[in-house]
Amino acid sequence: MTIKPYYKKPKFILYKEDCLKILAEMPENSVDMIFADPPYFLSSGSFTCQNGKMVSVKKGDWDLCNGVKENFDFHLNWIEACKKVLKPNGTIWISGTYHSIYQCGFSLQVKKFHILNDVAWLKPNASPNLSCRFFTASHETLIWARKDKKAKHTFNYKQMVEWENNYKKEIKCNHCGKKDRYETLHEKGKQMRSVWAINTPQRVEKTFGKHPTQKSVELLKRVVLASTNKGDVILDPFTGSSTTGMASYLFGRKFIGIDMEKEYLDLSIKRFEELDKNLKKKLKK
Repeated sequence: MTIKPYYKKPKFILYKEDCLKILAEMPENSVDMIFADPPYFLSSGSFTCQNGKMVSVKKGDWDLCNGVKENFDFHLNWIEACKKVLKPNGTIWISGTYHSIYQCGFSLQVKKFHILNDVAWLKPNASPNLSCRFFTASHETLIWARKDKKAKHTFNYKQMVEWENNYKKEIKCNHCGKKDRYETLHEKGKQMRSVWAINTPQRVEKTFGKHPTQKSVELLKRVVLASTNKGDVILDPFTGSSTTGMASYLFGRKFIGIDMEKEYLDLSIKRFEELDKNLKKKLKK
């Protein structure tokens, strides 16, 4: 690599650069799994609700729409670059809203990936819709795809079957009025389904600041444990505040994160150093 890391520790590396430049220099077939949360290109003059307040949806210049064709070409290019570095049995996860995920899904098909699943990340604590003119957006879609259709990808099936799901919702019975029934989207001992009820990031996950499209640690924990093994290399080409990196490092994987925004890379470093400090404390006990 001719480009030096922005930050480097054992099993945790960050680059401040366009992901296409870093991916071009990386060895072919060197990454086990990629998690990507690319720009949604939804920044405009509209507003949304955040913590009960009306705020602009503009997240940054990196999220501005450049037109349908330009946006699609962008997704084609970074997905093609990711395919080069993935191992033959490697997989990629892409997260997005309806603004971007369909272009990403079509790009995967154009680049000959084999789509394994689309997962609906249901957000029980989603923000309300301010206009009251359409349904409240309360989920994101994750596409999971394999590089080589004939390869055998990693899926830790037993671990997913035995997953402890802490999300429960109290339901009032229509007949007796009692609030003693609970809805769970995964029952331990049964196959995990493709709808995951996971809250958006908790306040503690934003201790050092926040990214406008920050993902929940619980979400990335499930992705990492489902589709990788200890010692695997995980890459995030749009790392942001590096939630992917936190989950990767926490469970003994190696992480490579790429982003062009210094602000979010510095936030990633603070989060990582806090996590690393806490893990070392546990080891001493």
